[in-house]
Amino acid sequence: MIQLKQVTFSRTDGTTQRKIIDDLSITINEGQQVALVGDSGSGKTTLLNLLAGLLVPTDGEITVNGHLISHFNDNQLALYRRTIGVIFQHYQLLEALTVADNISFQARLNGFKVEHKQLETLAERLGIKDKLSALPNQLSGGEQQRVGIARAVINHPKVILADEPTGNLDSERSQEVVDLLQALCKERNINLVMVTHSQRLAKQFETQLRLKNGKLYD
Repeated sequence: MIQLKQVTFSRTDGTTQRKIIDDLSITINEGQQVALVGDSGSGKTTLLNLLAGLLVPTDGEITVNGHLISHFNDNQLALYRRTIGVIFQHYQLLEALTVADNISFQARLNGFKVEHKQLETLAERLGIKDKLSALPNQLSGGEQQRVGIARAVINHPKVILADEPTGNLDSERSQEVVDLLQALCKERNINLVMVTHSQRLAKQFETQLRLKNGKLYD
């Protein structure tokens, strides 16, 4: 479960303080899938970064699975970030590593044991089992994002945060990637919070949160 209570995040531009997130209160139940939509500058990515522990709120509280992460120190936040999955728009794959190593590298770096059978099963579920020995530059954009999804779920997180994961894909590949991501999260009871500009993709989610000037609107 994810809870935000009266969360505000402000930045200071010269002598002016600007609220990027403005007194936001949200509850996302365990396993719930949420699409974050809104225009550029509405606060979507800032909200995702707050949930990822990359930013600390100016005011308010953020609780994730019973942990009050808004009160964590730097070391606690670093440990927390190891327990969530993050999917990026630009894939962020390591070009010198194979698909198999890209999937498992971060998890192993964080101290998780990744069995080869586990990796193969996940890759097969995502349709990239035959690509495990390939390098990123040998993959299509859709295949690279499937690697990104596998990397995000390999350590069994309870929360996945996805920032425009289909931003570099065409309509057909976007649909395939989101369908797979949603199905995988449902199977594993993972909270999925996905930022998207696509109204079509957002409508697939049971919950849509629309942001404008850091506030929710209908």
